[in-house]
Amino acid sequence: MNAIISASDLAKDLVGARPPVLLDVRWQLTAAKAAGEPPFDGRAAYEAGHLPGAVYVDLERELASAPGKAGRHPLPDFAHFGTAMRRAGVSSGTPVVVYDGGQGWAAARAWWLLRWTGHPDVRVLDGGLPSWEGSLDTSVPAPAEGDFVPEPGAGLLDADAAAALARSGVLLDARAGERYRGEVEPIDPVAGHIPGAVSAPTTENVGADGRFLPAVELRARFEGLGVTEGSRVGVYCGSGVSAAHEVLALAAAGLPAELYVGSWSEWSSDPDRPVAVGPDPQ
Repeated sequence: MNAIISASDLAKDLVGARPPVLLDVRWQLTAAKAAGEPPFDGRAAYEAGHLPGAVYVDLERELASAPGKAGRHPLPDFAHFGTAMRRAGVSSGTPVVVYDGGQGWAAARAWWLLRWTGHPDVRVLDGGLPSWEGSLDTSVPAPAEGDFVPEPGAGLLDADAAAALARSGVLLDARAGERYRGEVEPIDPVAGHIPGAVSAPTTENVGADGRFLPAVELRARFEGLGVTEGSRVGVYCGSGVSAAHEVLALAAAGLPAELYVGSWSEWSSDPDRPVAVGPDPQ
């Protein structure tokens, strides 16, 4: 099953025999607060206009738990996550389509969590809300309660497993190149990368229109970074959000990957963890 869906295909599915549950996960990194700007309000954006029937999901409160030693966006409490998904109408036997404001990071986080906890049919709207050409709605739906019960599966890395994978497989760093090289670090306490990790900015998974590159181009990109058929691949970023987008891109290319949710925000908070700087993985 393809992990992404175009707006035109979504429009057809919504009037088909098995219309998907729609989740609106608009979110933006709140680093803007440091400049005195108000943080992005995803719920306000949702209430101003969303895909008809879509339910808003709050990344900070429902797709993550409180920041701490485990990083800025640790895994959510699974009972809380399950309640949020059922409230949104998510059932195991019903397809789900997730979208955000176009960047794709937040939608990918929801996609990864649902897939990792056992939902069999989840896709991300390619290009997010800007790709939708139909009408928008401002009413807040009240869907029937879903039956989805999350059960954590395989494909999750902790810090030790990420460090080992950087030596035995391919560990991709999805942050911007300058953060990987340690030239800047606007958020976390230490600049640099996990020793052995390969720089693979998430922004290079998409074209100028914000949509994913064709699968053949994505596969060629990752092969150029050392990913081959059968490689064990892991991905991290700052806090496990943009890295989910990279896992999604790998899935679209037919390449399975694991996610280090704690990512650099967890790794860099531990003074005993080694840090590499510069363009060389080591």
